[in-house]
Amino acid sequence: VQLVESGGGLVQPGESLRLSCGASGSIKSFNLIGWYRQAPGKQRELVASLSRSVGISYGDSVKGRFTISRDDAKNLLYLQMNSLKPEDTGVYYCYALFLGVENWGQGTLVTVSL
Repeated sequence: VQLVESGGGLVQPGESLRLSCGASGSIKSFNLIGWYRQAPGKQRELVASLSRSVGISYGDSVKGRFTISRDDAKNLLYLQMNSLKPEDTGVYYCYALFLGVENWGQGTLVTVSL
């Protein structure tokens, strides 16, 4: 499975950004698909995920601001990010679990700064 993220960039605090993730396989077939991020000097953390068994999950720091969604017709996963804060800065990775194998995209950089 190949995952390709897009949509990162530089924004100011309070602004919005939408990330997209395209996959080589059908997103509907994945057991779990979601977004992780890694800030400089920090561990990679869960941002949001869609799971067949659990449904939608969000990291505590993004609840109420970020929304994960899926467009099956376009085979795309989205992450709508609103009210962005400087602490949201980092590389955002698309992740998919399929047939027991973890798959990661190359990441897209999001920078929130004045």
